[in-house]
Amino acid sequence: MKISEIKNGMNNINLSAKVIDISEPKQVTTKNGIKTTVTTAILDDGSGKTIKCALWGEQADGIDSGVEVEINGAFVKEFKGEMQLGISKNGFIKIIGYFE
Repeated sequence: MKISEIKNGMNNINLSAKVIDISEPKQVTTKNGIKTTVTTAILDDGSGKTIKCALWGEQADGIDSGVEVEINGAFVKEFKGEMQLGISKNGFIKIIGYFE
């Protein structure tokens, strides 16, 4: 799927994209009281749109600007007025390449 085709509320999204920017990890406490980190990656697949992707805890390991990733099992929700990808418990993100 292309980022330009993504709509709010979609589930089970699979895509490949480049990480063009990534935030520093922030310490947060989830609504379940669990302390973890969240990092936000901005993804671009060349379709004319970008999307933020929340990476929780170990999902962000090894992910940095300049890598191409494959994401499986993602979902979309609105956060602070904009669509954002999340990766489900059964989903994954993996590095598939590097770009300049």
